[in-house]
Amino acid sequence: MTQVFIETERLKLRDWCDADRAVFATMNADRDVMRYFPATQSMEESNASVDRCMARIKHDGFGFFAAELKSTGEFVGFIGIQKAPDYLPCAPAIEIGWRLSPKVWGQGLAPEGAKACLKYAFDVLHADEVISITTHTNTPSRRVMEKIGMIRDEAGDFDHPMITEGSPIRAHVLYRIGPF
Repeated sequence: MTQVFIETERLKLRDWCDADRAVFATMNADRDVMRYFPATQSMEESNASVDRCMARIKHDGFGFFAAELKSTGEFVGFIGIQKAPDYLPCAPAIEIGWRLSPKVWGQGLAPEGAKACLKYAFDVLHADEVISITTHTNTPSRRVMEKIGMIRDEAGDFDHPMITEGSPIRAHVLYRIGPF
């Protein structure tokens, strides 16, 4: 049985399962979904992403959870929190993030799930702070960050070390939030 970590009115944020892989690979191959990333992902790259998510959840007890619609049981992407990678200048930190299928964009699911993840981070993990990062041009994710109460830390903005110099998505913004 798949473990559910967080439930909201419309979502279950749960462990990943093998049935999620094909849908996630389709999302990761979609140019619109991946427009703020260096490239789309092959099936192998997408499966490696799922494997990393699963390993983080198993190791830390939290991570980027699979997002499932409660009404249909359909997998629609991920929403969750994880330890920020050590190569980021804002690490160590707890990072919140999301990636959802275009078919559910504009329905408020990202802020709904993200707010629940913030509550989990502060109430269960006793985090002092949660951060989020994205490329400067990713206004949809920045809007979600602002909707959930995060504040941009302009002094913390940085060039992402894993993105090629000269890339239009290298400049990243940093958002922060403390316990509420």
